[in-house]
Amino acid sequence: MSEKGYLEDFDTGFYDFRNDEKDAYKVDEGLTPAIVEQISKEKNDPVWMQQFRLESLQIYNQMKVPNWGPDISGLNMDEIVTYVRPKTKMSAKWSEVPEDIKDTFERLGIPKAERESLAGVGAQYDSELVYHNVREEVAAQGVVYTDLESAMHGDFAKMIRDHFMKLITPRDHKFAALHGAVWSGGSFVYVPPGVSVEIPLQSYFRLNAPGAGQFEHTLIIVDEGADLHFIEGCSAPKYNVANLHAGAVELFVGKNAHLRYSTIENWSKNMYNLNTKRALVEEGGTIEWVSGSFGSHVSYLYPMSILKGRGAHMEFTGITFAGKGQNLDTGAKVVHSAPDTSSYINTKSISKDGGISTFRSSVVIGAEAKGSRASVACHSLMLDDISRSDTIPAIDVRTPDADVGHEAKIGRISDDAVFYLMSRGISEEEARAMIVNGFADNVSKELPLEYAVEMNNLIRLEMTGARE
Repeated sequence: MSEKGYLEDFDTGFYDFRNDEKDAYKVDEGLTPAIVEQISKEKNDPVWMQQFRLESLQIYNQMKVPNWGPDISGLNMDEIVTYVRPKTKMSAKWSEVPEDIKDTFERLGIPKAERESLAGVGAQYDSELVYHNVREEVAAQGVVYTDLESAMHGDFAKMIRDHFMKLITPRDHKFAALHGAVWSGGSFVYVPPGVSVEIPLQSYFRLNAPGAGQFEHTLIIVDEGADLHFIEGCSAPKYNVANLHAGAVELFVGKNAHLRYSTIENWSKNMYNLNTKRALVEEGGTIEWVSGSFGSHVSYLYPMSILKGRGAHMEFTGITFAGKGQNLDTGAKVVHSAPDTSSYINTKSISKDGGISTFRSSVVIGAEAKGSRASVACHSLMLDDISRSDTIPAIDVRTPDADVGHEAKIGRISDDAVFYLMSRGISEEEARAMIVNGFADNVSKELPLEYAVEMNNLIRLEMTGARE
């Protein structure tokens, strides 16, 4: 099949459609105590959350913007709308979702994916979840999958208060404090002890409004001996004004439990993606991160794992594609805080048309983490001579009884490989796309089939410049 035909079939504007703004309510631009109080009132927050928001705002105002990564001076919080409520209420019935919003998620394949391969789905549009559903057989196992706001007023209210922004605190950095002040939407998942959820749960975030921010909060607790795969997808149309994504993900992995957290982030190229993700892993537990970052103008994204219990394990597998006008600063962090813990970070980054891709890793092995092992491998591929790729690893080892390794490699596509494929009747453009897909194969094979196909399609679109 020709590359041209392939892209026409996929539709190069697949993610760039947008709906007319028909929001029922939005706050004013900017960030003030009055706006935060408005959001709290809209969300029907309990008293402790009202206070938490205002305290987070105070911390935000005291903290400085990071100056060590990509330039974010183009992001002006005075011009960002922090809360946009679509004209609908959350529903567990797809038929009750308004047609324009339903069409958005139908085009993204969410209902089809739910019917065919998912245990439950949450769909967020702008600042609110508009649809949430979980299969009866999964709910019968005691698995809770619902929106976070509802859960704060139900049987799990104490559990949420005990865990909410305890891993990611407002004092961690300026945009964590911003999140604490204006967060809205997101999911709560609880998997009881010993329960294995055989098919994945999924959450999808769509930001439609121009000049808006999305601040969803995902809280997942996988109890002792339980098992879960959670998938997260994100997209947005392209506008000529800045949009902001500053969500937060907190993952609690119990003793001998297992959680895989897969993400494909496909934000538009006017997006500032300042997301924070963190996991706490107890004795014998495992956290697996699978991450694909393809969109946004600027990204700061470093999922962190704290290996708290003996024998806890972490794996991070990631791919980043930085094209024209993109500066993607991504990586992973891990803290070994107990004996016999282990971690493996394996990332691939691709830069093209002047894109900048920076990999940062931080590995900390504490004095108490005797017998621990850590390995970091980062491979970068530059597709021209105007792009850039940097590797910035940090390793801090406080015990002599540890095994730590780091490997980095930066290269370019081999002209011989391109020539060989062209000699077999493949165009140069398609040959380069095939090589890049092969380079990203270790990530795509870790994803569910429909997400692996999506990732390969995104790479092909990037390679042909169809997403500029």
